[in-house]
Amino acid sequence: MKRHIRRNYAALFVILTLAASAPVIMAQQVASSTGVPVKMLVTVEVRHGHDVPVIYRDDVMVYQGRDRVPVKDWVPLQGDHAGIELFILLDDAANTSLGSQLDELRAFINSQPATTAIAVGYMRNGTIQTVQNFTKDHSLAAKSLRLPVGSAASGSPYFSVEDLIKHWPEGPVPREILMVSDGIDRFGNNGPDNPYVVSAIEQAQRAGILVFTIYTPGVGHYGHSYWRMNWGQNYLSQIADETGGEEYYLGLGAPVSFKPYLDDLSHRLAHQYMLTFLAKRQKKAGLQPVKLTTEVPNAELVSADKVYVPAEP
Repeated sequence: MKRHIRRNYAALFVILTLAASAPVIMAQQVASSTGVPVKMLVTVEVRHGHDVPVIYRDDVMVYQGRDRVPVKDWVPLQGDHAGIELFILLDDAANTSLGSQLDELRAFINSQPATTAIAVGYMRNGTIQTVQNFTKDHSLAAKSLRLPVGSAASGSPYFSVEDLIKHWPEGPVPREILMVSDGIDRFGNNGPDNPYVVSAIEQAQRAGILVFTIYTPGVGHYGHSYWRMNWGQNYLSQIADETGGEEYYLGLGAPVSFKPYLDDLSHRLAHQYMLTFLAKRQKKAGLQPVKLTTEVPNAELVSADKVYVPAEP
């Protein structure tokens, strides 16, 4: 009889404990499902080999600061969701050796999927000279390529990147940049923590634009200054890495061929996803650090390291 009573008390204790903890559990579930939807363009990269695994939504883990946040959607940019806007941005201060790469750039443009809209422009004195607006007629975009002027401009190529982003209206498809330059800031601010590089990165992150870069030598004194060339490559690497792109270079000289770079870029563009996650709102709107991980073997998720999150209502 006493054992029976003790069992009843034990069962009642368990019931009361579960009842007491239920509101806490429900509150945690509600908290984990709230937040503002934020989109990020993500490229899946392999650590070894070339076969990129398919990644599903449940494979993706997103951290905002130290906290894991819910993944709302994960859409491959294929089929009905295929299509990007790719702006090819060349430096008019590039050495005329770039001319030997134009046919490879034309082949790259013509090889892109029919759903990709391509524009071409040249950086000069901190602005953009657009020679071809966005078009899905790839032959038209390819024909617009020309030799760089080869004049050492006085501006910073990062002014040009910001100018492009400022005048690039947001639409329904992802936006990406291929920047071909020596990366040297001819405005004179070469060294760590370049404010113009940092500003261009922040603008790209706010807009959700990926920047891929190819190093090609420039003209003038800066174009053969080891110190400035080295910083130029650092900047190209920084803007690519922090926006979710990739930098391509081979030492400080002109690469023999752009083809390996462009083949790799095409491979990356074919393995991209649009991620939507529920970000925690902050008191002030601004860029928040994010980190993406996956436990899928041999796979890495490459994205910008910060994303714009609106303020609390």
